[in-house]
Amino acid sequence: MITTLTPNPSIDQTMALSEELHRGRVHRPHEVTRTAGGKGINVTRAIALAGRSSVAVFPAPANDPFIALALESGFRFHNVDVHDLVRICMTVTEPDGTTTKFNGPGARLSANEADLLVQDFLISSYNASSVVLAGSLPPGLDMDWYSTVIEQVRAQRPEIFIAVDTSGEALWETVHGSATGTPDLIKPNSAELATLVGSDWSGDDMEAAAAEGDFAPVVAATAALRDQGISQVLVTLGGAGALLATEEGSWHASLSEPVTVVSTVGAGDAALAGYLMALHSRRSLPVALAQSVAYGTAAISLPGTQMPTPQHADARLINVVPVTV
Repeated sequence: MITTLTPNPSIDQTMALSEELHRGRVHRPHEVTRTAGGKGINVTRAIALAGRSSVAVFPAPANDPFIALALESGFRFHNVDVHDLVRICMTVTEPDGTTTKFNGPGARLSANEADLLVQDFLISSYNASSVVLAGSLPPGLDMDWYSTVIEQVRAQRPEIFIAVDTSGEALWETVHGSATGTPDLIKPNSAELATLVGSDWSGDDMEAAAAEGDFAPVVAATAALRDQGISQVLVTLGGAGALLATEEGSWHASLSEPVTVVSTVGAGDAALAGYLMALHSRRSLPVALAQSVAYGTAAISLPGTQMPTPQHADARLINVVPVTV
């Protein structure tokens, strides 16, 4: 089983336009969808659609509209009852795949509510093989909160595989803040990778080099993170694909044919779900990378925050090659 923790869930409302977005004008979307969202929740949704076992843990009042959406989606969850309502995040998609997002700050968690959330997560993770801590941190939580949760998980289950998918200061503190609160896997993009290690290369430069077959800058940056105890680094490189760096080696994945972008929302979450399901099935790391990219690619071809099924994600369309530098 894979347990996910989403401290800052959201009602994801997506509006699909049939024309280009223009500031200051009135637009009438041709489709509007509302989904129970948040990075960890999206991971659980994708896993559930594959017929695998996952449970999502998140804070939400019992009478919040978010709960009705979660029940409608059909995934397993535990909600910790809190005072403030779940935030609303708005996404506007254009015909060419351009995505504009407006993310609310989130419900403020009190110290007691945060403690209850962690305790529920620890209980829900007791029989899990992997856990995912994902998304932004809501008001009321320190930026090193993920590290403190990891320390508690390690104390209970030293052998469990821990993945973190976050950004900004929360990602920085997770990587650099605590030697005992380090995850097994992080999933940065190229810009985040460059910032985390203080690279002389920008994220754009890393992607450009990767597109030309030069993976040295990315591999060097991931090596610095693995020296800090992060055993697996899954880097997204935009149009240049993705790179997985581990103690066993590094591999690059790319598409064998182009895809039409409908919405990029949730693509990273789908990619993480695909990767973890492959690991859970004891597939090799190159195969896990291929499944990850297949899931992420499938997600961008679907509208809104819709998660792909195994039928959508064809790993045979992904080229994976070992990387040596």
